[in-house]
Amino acid sequence: MKERIVLREVKRVNEEAIDIVLEDGVIVEIAEAGKGQGAQVLDYAGTYVSSGWIDLHVHAFPEFDPYGDEIDEIGVKQGVATIVDAGSCGADRIGDLALSSERSDTNVYAFLNISRIGLKRIDELSDLSWIDKEQVLKAAEQYKDFIVGIKARISRSVVLDSGIEPLRMARDFSEETKLPVMVHIGSAPPQIEEVIPYLQKDDVITHYLNGKANNLFNEQGEPLQVLKDAVARGVHLDVGHGTASFSFKVADAAKQHHIPLHTISTDIYRGNRLNGPVFSMANVLSKFLYLGYSLEEVIAAVTTNAAAWLKKPELGRIQVGDRANLTLFDVVKETIELIDSEGDVRVGDQHIVTKGVFVNGKFLEC
Repeated sequence: MKERIVLREVKRVNEEAIDIVLEDGVIVEIAEAGKGQGAQVLDYAGTYVSSGWIDLHVHAFPEFDPYGDEIDEIGVKQGVATIVDAGSCGADRIGDLALSSERSDTNVYAFLNISRIGLKRIDELSDLSWIDKEQVLKAAEQYKDFIVGIKARISRSVVLDSGIEPLRMARDFSEETKLPVMVHIGSAPPQIEEVIPYLQKDDVITHYLNGKANNLFNEQGEPLQVLKDAVARGVHLDVGHGTASFSFKVADAAKQHHIPLHTISTDIYRGNRLNGPVFSMANVLSKFLYLGYSLEEVIAAVTTNAAAWLKKPELGRIQVGDRANLTLFDVVKETIELIDSEGDVRVGDQHIVTKGVFVNGKFLEC
């Protein structure tokens, strides 16, 4: 007998109430609310449902300190169905990350750090001998179903005296592997005006809302020309909140100047999950509700937009015939304090709370 489960009277972000009927973890019917038939009914009346949330920037290799955490702690337990590790591992350890992903409930993909040592050290691009082209190409081929891009952290504390050279090398590796580059931006040198022109269509700027001196907005809060040019040529903008990379002030400016909201990601790891300012994907999403984005815009940034960038549209939809890939959540109307990476506290009047996740046909409560 096939197990038939009804997810009763959930609502899409456009407020449409539906029943979702599953058989053996596959969506077999999207029915009018209250009309789905099945032996097991999960009553989530009034709870929102979206396709499973995708976090495009996490650190999920717990051996590396401080930037590491357990996969499911930052995945399904937070209502996040799919995580993308943003360069924790280079060629030396990417196989270990791939292996651990197979033992987890959360879907996992990864950016390959161009430094073979990855985040074993936090100045991983300071010695160019750690950037081995042959190993990058070999790893990209060996784990081609797992690796979705290559990662270069281009800020002063990471590159030290290497300057812009690691980014030049990353661009070369991208052309050979046909993988996009995710670039972490932060303190200078290199100057932001030197970094951004290297990025092409589908490359990713992560931390684009950081409040550091070397950011993408001028002192008046206006976007720099390099940012506007990058958006025009199809460069993807990713939040990557993290411990030090999200500013309410900069985010306000981005919204005011209609800089697009592509993907919201957490840059979560054990320290900023337990101690803040990240805490969870739901907490980060709540900050964007506070900023005035609609629920539809906020959820698109962790579903359809992220799935489109990954070129995995099935991860960003609710469709008959697909394996269940769903996040259940409420929007609670109550006062909440929200804090950015600079200690700026804002008071919101609503926040998102995750209830459960279906991933790979399995249901887990949050």
